[in-house]
Amino acid sequence: MSTLSTQQKSAIDRLWTEFWTGGITNPLTVIEQISFLMFARLLDITETRNEKKAERTKQPFKRVFEPFQQRLRWHNFRHIESAEDMLRVVRDDVFPHFRKLSGGTTFGEYMQDAQLMIQKPSLLVSAVNMIEALPISDGDAKGDLYEYLLSKLTTAGINGQFRTPRHIIRFMAELVDPKPSDVIGDPACGTAGFLVGVMQYLLEKYTSPKGRLHSETGEIIYSGDLLEKYRAHIQSGMFHGFDFDATMLRIAAMNLMLHGVDNPDIHYQDTLSNSFPEHFPQQAEGGFDVILANPPFKGSLDAGDVHPSLTAKVKTKKTELLFVALILRMLKKGGRSATIVPDGVLFGSSNAHVALRRHLVEENQLEGIISLPSGVFKPYAGVSTAILLFTKGGKTDHVFFYDVAADGFSLDDKRTPVPANDLPDALSRWRARDPNRISDRTAKHFLVPVKELEEKNFDLSINRYKEASHEEIQHDPPKKIIAQLRRLEDEITKELSELEGML
Repeated sequence: MSTLSTQQKSAIDRLWTEFWTGGITNPLTVIEQISFLMFARLLDITETRNEKKAERTKQPFKRVFEPFQQRLRWHNFRHIESAEDMLRVVRDDVFPHFRKLSGGTTFGEYMQDAQLMIQKPSLLVSAVNMIEALPISDGDAKGDLYEYLLSKLTTAGINGQFRTPRHIIRFMAELVDPKPSDVIGDPACGTAGFLVGVMQYLLEKYTSPKGRLHSETGEIIYSGDLLEKYRAHIQSGMFHGFDFDATMLRIAAMNLMLHGVDNPDIHYQDTLSNSFPEHFPQQAEGGFDVILANPPFKGSLDAGDVHPSLTAKVKTKKTELLFVALILRMLKKGGRSATIVPDGVLFGSSNAHVALRRHLVEENQLEGIISLPSGVFKPYAGVSTAILLFTKGGKTDHVFFYDVAADGFSLDDKRTPVPANDLPDALSRWRARDPNRISDRTAKHFLVPVKELEEKNFDLSINRYKEASHEEIQHDPPKKIIAQLRRLEDEITKELSELEGML
């Protein structure tokens, strides 16, 4: 639940509108520019905190701003009276300083080619004033405000990537149940929604009753007090994301920072390419306990640059197939994944489709297929999808199927909350699944033995196994029906005669 107040959400809405009226209309660019300014403020907050600590401890610290660079700090440049002077300082001095930062946070790495796209001095002043009023020093609120910003991304990217709804991410995290000692990855991380979702899941699960606090809005704040011994791992060793969109990476790094992960491992990398194992050998093969992903379903692909270990499993150019093969390669033995795929992966008849499904079933443990309604990703796209749940290695005995008809939101472009929601039931049924119990194939959920999958050429579409429920309809005897028709006919004749008499 969000800890943001209505007033804080309104402030973000006004900030968004300011950018649009100021001529910056690309949502990703808006969020990127806001991220840059938030980073400037966070640097200043951190520098001030370190200065106070140094005064107490009499210990030196590595400064981000040297004495001669103090005018570049947020609390100084935001008080520049002239809007033109503020724009000049931020554009010509602050941003070049960002690019010189060598170390510190992952986000600092992605500031290397940062550019101020704000051209109007008045827009910069408005943006600075509004960001100053946002609660980015508050650990819980700052994450929520960034989530609220990201919720305004309503268009899909050119390569078929789009933001996964927060409640679907949460659902997938609950299905996989990551542990605080796990290494978590996403090979196409986008804005790092899955990685943040895992962090939020862990915070809630590993907060004691005493560690639950309350925000000003009355929402519960989860302190994650039971995670204390895992803090070092969470800060620098747990979360790993890759993407080949630099803007996405900046946003992803900022998103994780604002959710309490100081140094996430976020990198510019096409994970399907030959260069991935070269640059990141540990992550490219057997590096992860858990992978949550919604990889791109389409887009341009240089077949010659795809790593041969992937095409050896599935000879195809289809990214949705190659990414599943990639995830299997990236997982440790016993590692588990929840991955969103388009429905075509489940029933496609090409050799590559069948080979991938056979590989999932025969050489790994395919555990579940959860079909999602086609409106889940609106307004980005109306594509029908499913969640694949699998473990690397092992043996498939039965596969759990669940047909989600409603996810708690309307399935149109507006996606407004509605009472109907199958997700809690799907989670409950998943956790309680028992292959020894006879499954009702007319229900929303059931188990299918591996032998039956083999007989149907590894088709994983739920409709191949679901049985329609037919209710026996009792009809009246023909003589009774004919008598009813004659009575109706007599009534109509009588009424027509009466009408004729009135003429």
